Amino acid sequence: MNAAHLRPRDVGGAQPTTTVELFFDLVYVFAVTQLSHLIVDDLSVGGVATAIFLLLVVWWAWIYTTWMVNWFDPGSPAVRAVLTGVMLASLLMAAALPEALGDHGVLFAASYVALQVGRNAAAASLLAREHRLRDVFERLVAWSVLSGALWLGGAALDGDQRLLLWIPALAIDLAAPFAGYWVPGRGRAATTDWDIEGSHFAERCQLFIIIALGESIVVTGGTAADAGLTTTVVLCLVVAFLETAALWWLYFGAAGEQSRGAMGASDDPGRLARDAYTYLHLPIVAGIIATAVGAHLIIAEPGEHLHGVGLAMVLGGPALFLLGESLFHWRLSREANAKRLTVAGSLILLVPLAGHLSALLLSAIVTTLLAALAVWEFHARRQAGFGVTAGSPEPFDDPGGPGAVTGVAASSEIGPGRSSSGGGTVTPSTFIRRSSER
Repeated sequence: MNAAHLRPRDVGGAQPTTTVELFFDLVYVFAVTQLSHLIVDDLSVGGVATAIFLLLVVWWAWIYTTWMVNWFDPGSPAVRAVLTGVMLASLLMAAALPEALGDHGVLFAASYVALQVGRNAAAASLLAREHRLRDVFERLVAWSVLSGALWLGGAALDGDQRLLLWIPALAIDLAAPFAGYWVPGRGRAATTDWDIEGSHFAERCQLFIIIALGESIVVTGGTAADAGLTTTVVLCLVVAFLETAALWWLYFGAAGEQSRGAMGASDDPGRLARDAYTYLHLPIVAGIIATAVGAHLIIAEPGEHLHGVGLAMVLGGPALFLLGESLFHWRLSREANAKRLTVAGSLILLVPLAGHLSALLLSAIVTTLLAALAVWEFHARRQAGFGVTAGSPEPFDDPGGPGAVTGVAASSEIGPGRSSSGGGTVTPSTFIRRSSER
C-alpha cells in the first residue's frame, strides 16, 4: 500500500518538483501578500509584531507540507487529494490573516489546525504500520494535536487575549523538531530517520524565496501604478526593482547555488534541512517581506524622511535578509560570510543619518550597497576560479556542472558522506569549500 504513495528513492537523477507543488505554492503567494499589507496598513511596532507572528504560522504550514511531499508522490491520486485539501485549508487561513486577532480568529485557527493535523494524519494512514515513516507521522500527529488544542482554545477568546494560548501553541510547533517529536514510551526521533531527498528539499525552499521576491515586485508595481507614473515614481520603481534583483542575485548566486549539492553531500540531510531551511530561512523570508514594505513606503512618499517602523523596514529588511543568509551559509559551511555581515552592519550604521535623507535617496544608497556586495562576491568567486560565467546565475542549475555532488545522484553513486574520488569524507562544508576553490 505504502509503495504506491511514496516517491521512488532508488532511481537515478534528482527528484523533480511537480506541477501539483507549484499549484500549491500559489496560495502562499497570496498569504505573503497578505502579510506585507498587514504591515503597510498598520505601520507600528504592534503591527509588525502581529505580522511576524502570522509569518511564523504561514511558514510552518508551508514547510511541513514540503517535508511531507519530499517523501510522498504527488502523482498518487490519494496524495494529490490530500494536497488539494491542504491547499484549501491554506487558502482559508490566508484569507483570514488580516482579522486573525479580530472577527476571523476562529476561521484562521480552525484552518491552520485542520491542515496540520489533517495532513499528518492522512500521511500516516497512507503508510503501512510497519513502515519506518509511519512512526515519524504518528509523532507529528501527536504534536499537532497538542498545539491544535491551544489554537482552537485561543480562538474562543476575544482579540489579543487569543495570544495567551496562541503564543504557547506556536512555541510548541516551533520547538517540536528540536525536541525530536518526543512521545512518551517512544522517546525522541533521530534526524537520521528523516531521509529526505536533499536536492528536492533545497529547490522547494528556493521556490518559496521566489514567491517572496515575486510578491515584492507585485507590491512595488501596484504601488507605483496607484501613485501615478510620474518621473519620480518611475525612478522609485526602478530603484525598488534593482534592490529586489540584488536580493535575488545574493541568494541564488552564492550559498543558494551550492545548497543542493551540500544537502546531497550530507550524511544527515534531515538535520541540515531542519536547521538551514526549516529554521534559518525564516529571517531570509522576513527580510524580503520587510524590504517590500520599505519599497512601498518609498514609492508612496519618496521625498519624506523616514523614522521608526518605516525606517526599520527600509534598512532593517535588507539587513535581516543578509543576517539570515549569513546564518544559512554558516550552517552549511561552518564559515562566516564577512562580506555580508559587513554590509548588514553598514546598513544599521545608516540609521543616524537616515533622518536627514529623503526616502528615495536612502533607498538608492541601500540598493547601491546590495548591488556592490553582489558584484564584490561575483568577482571574488571568479578570481577564485569557481567557473562563474558573465550574466545572472541560473538559480536551479547544478552548481558544479559535470561531476557535481547533488541530491539523489550523490547518495546513489557515491553514498552519503563519501567522495567520488575516494578522497575522504565529504561534508556540506567541504563541498562548499571545494566548490569555491574550483
